[in-house]
Amino acid sequence: MAKKSSPGGTPATVALTAAGVAFTVHAYDHDPAAPSYGLEAAEVLGLPPEQVFKTLLADVDGELVVAIVPVAGKLDLKALASAVGGKKAAMADPQVAERTTGYVVGGISPLGQRKRLRTVLDETAVLFDTVYVSGGRRGFDIGLSPDDLLALTDGLAADIARD
Repeated sequence: MAKKSSPGGTPATVALTAAGVAFTVHAYDHDPAAPSYGLEAAEVLGLPPEQVFKTLLADVDGELVVAIVPVAGKLDLKALASAVGGKKAAMADPQVAERTTGYVVGGISPLGQRKRLRTVLDETAVLFDTVYVSGGRRGFDIGLSPDDLLALTDGLAADIARD
């Protein structure tokens, strides 16, 4: 059963609850000095970095695309462009990413964004029963099945991450 969102819920938890999707919430005290939001989450939550995913926005031929990759890896921009039928990709400007999604960098969730964007999840996610993504703010992650994540984002799985 989906965990009920509290009044302090985020658009991501509201979307999950509305969809009736099972998920878990994992809050922790975010350290502003942490060099990597995602690696901090994995460490604090005691999870393998391969199972915790970061949400990135890229500009693919003039279109913003959401890329979800393991926090231990990097986004392969060329592979992302290829996955969505594009030619060239570059990381989106952080201010554009925040304005478009409604979330702050370091807390961008692939769920509950202001605008529906094409989404690509690294194919390694399907190796896990549960993956962890940002819940919509720094220091707040959500655990859910990769199948549910793909269904709720109308996403596709592709090889888009590199070590």
